[in-house]
Amino acid sequence: MSKQVAFIFPGQGTQYIGMGKELYQSNQKAKETFDKAGEILGFDLKKLCFEGPQEELTNTANAQVAILTHSIAALNSIKDDIYQPIFSLGLSLGEYSALVAAGAIDFEDALRLVRKRGQFMDAAAKKNPGKMASIMGLDIETVEELCKGIGCEIANLNCPGQVVVSGKETNIELIAGLAKDKGAKRAIILDVSGAFHCSLMDPAKEKLEEEIQKVLFKVPKIPVIGNVTAQPSIDPQQIKQNLIKQVNNTTYFERSIGYVISKGINSFVEIGPGKVLKGILKKIDKELLVDNVEKTEDIIEVTV
Repeated sequence: MSKQVAFIFPGQGTQYIGMGKELYQSNQKAKETFDKAGEILGFDLKKLCFEGPQEELTNTANAQVAILTHSIAALNSIKDDIYQPIFSLGLSLGEYSALVAAGAIDFEDALRLVRKRGQFMDAAAKKNPGKMASIMGLDIETVEELCKGIGCEIANLNCPGQVVVSGKETNIELIAGLAKDKGAKRAIILDVSGAFHCSLMDPAKEKLEEEIQKVLFKVPKIPVIGNVTAQPSIDPQQIKQNLIKQVNNTTYFERSIGYVISKGINSFVEIGPGKVLKGILKKIDKELLVDNVEKTEDIIEVTV
């Protein structure tokens, strides 16, 4: 009997040189996924994923399509009868992978959208330079007050005790110092190329909205939990709005996981590069069960 789970998909920052290589070499469905992605994008994505260079792979426009492709290649490698997904969700970019997994959007359309999303976000980051910081050990209300005072915004609420903020570079440096003065355990400026999930991304949101409206979204086979609502949706128009809002608004991943738990699901399958989400889920509730499907050995483990 297949195991009832929620599928979860990683976001930007999980890319690494060599991602997907073992899967490509050992699994026909994974190979087809990477090859198809290269055809659609018009460049050799698998070479970039497998060999780098790191700087090019990390570029927002490339990292997003690399993570989406690896995630779907891993998803396609899992035998159909192993898991029974009840919900599908992802962190930021991972929401696109979640929608593909739920049948709400075709992989080809998602790939084209994500390529444009990455390009739009990259352009917005150059137009409105900014940074992000992770503040640990302060409650949300204290961080909100700090943000109001210096023009930063809350970007991500991923797990207990951690608030990620976005803003102009000088403001982020300032809030990191102020947070420590207020008693934060740590305030780390993140190695990202822009201030994502805040109003500095408004230009990207406007362009992405135009592109999303051109794409056919279907009713998903299972509910997809949106980052900006932390609620399930099967309405294609609502799903589109969630993706549009996500670019320049706060994401609520911790709350999204909480919703899944409230419905009696405590088993998750993280599909795609890395184990970042497993770490986040263990901070939310260390009793949660998390399988990872990333490499060939993972596929073998879940199918025996």
